[in-house]
Amino acid sequence: QLQLVESGGGLVQPGGSLRLSCVASGFNLDRYTIGWFRQAPGKEREEISCISSQTTYTDAKKGRFAIFRDNAKNTASLQMNGLKLEDTGVYYCAAGLARKYGKNCPSGGDDDIWGQGTEVTVSS
Repeated sequence: QLQLVESGGGLVQPGGSLRLSCVASGFNLDRYTIGWFRQAPGKEREEISCISSQTTYTDAKKGRFAIFRDNAKNTASLQMNGLKLEDTGVYYCAAGLARKYGKNCPSGGDDDIWGQGTEVTVSS
């Protein structure tokens, strides 16, 4: 079974940091482009950023966020710093075949793989 599992969400104060993890099982992540997405309450899902199959780091949100991947461990992570109230939401990782997406984010294709999400709440 092809599966992605996110973890690391929780409650954090404004200005704080969180690191979300995305662990793949049942397939080799090194053949996939990885994307991180989020959905705020009452809003549509938003793309954060994506990382291509052989890249180990990329940043997003004007440098507040960073995506890492470790193909040897079949994992990816989203480091979030300087969190704001508007960063509250459910965060998802997704994997799409690199030969299909390249540097672009998975866009809901039939063979994309999505995690179940992890909830992040930024509140004082």
